[in-house]
Amino acid sequence: MLDVKNKWVLVTGASRGIGREIALAMAKKGANVIVHSRELAHTESLVEEIKELSVEAFSVAAELSNEEEVRKMADTVSEKAAVDILFNNAGVMLKGQDPYWQVDVSEYAWTYQVNVIAPMILIEKFLPGMLERKFGRIINTTSGIKNSPAKGAYAASKGALDKLTKDYAKKLKAKNVTINAIDPGSIKTDLGGENASHDVETVIPGMIIGAFVPKEVTGQWLAAQDYRGKSLEEALEMLE
Repeated sequence: MLDVKNKWVLVTGASRGIGREIALAMAKKGANVIVHSRELAHTESLVEEIKELSVEAFSVAAELSNEEEVRKMADTVSEKAAVDILFNNAGVMLKGQDPYWQVDVSEYAWTYQVNVIAPMILIEKFLPGMLERKFGRIINTTSGIKNSPAKGAYAASKGALDKLTKDYAKKLKAKNVTINAIDPGSIKTDLGGENASHDVETVIPGMIIGAFVPKEVTGQWLAAQDYRGKSLEEALEMLE
């Protein structure tokens, strides 16, 4: 298994839910962690909790629907650390469309800005450094709901993110930089709702395996719930 000790990890949408679980799980493996949220106050306690695990941590803030804020955040991160592992985890989902062919253009634009464009900007910023250092892992949080037209903008945005994952992976295949998409499943979070199928703790180890895969495992669509109850080592063995 890859050793991520002292490597720097950036997790977007880390203040709660799936992002928080990812950040803590990576810190427990010895990685230094940068946590993102809309406001710095939202991750103050998380940063302290991560530091108690004897690793470094700091927080950044940005509204991901605002391109200028995303780029400014990326610059701030780069001034402090070289990102080795990027979790494009943050996402937004608005109400379902009824009927599903009725389009609210502003909802689509906003959802795509957060769920697709922001990840692209962060990849653009941090990928060159990964290539220079000959190591990088990019993990995009996707969703099986991409096949549900009633979810409109969210479903379409995740479909777009999946395609970008595959396209980028093809270009990076000869490098020690991987990019994979991982679906956490139906999770009881603010986004998933209280009627979702799984507790948030079940996303580990599935949501972090993309940080530990060998360079041959790239361009994949993985389901975190397939690894529920497994250790990280057992989950990685299942990929072989």
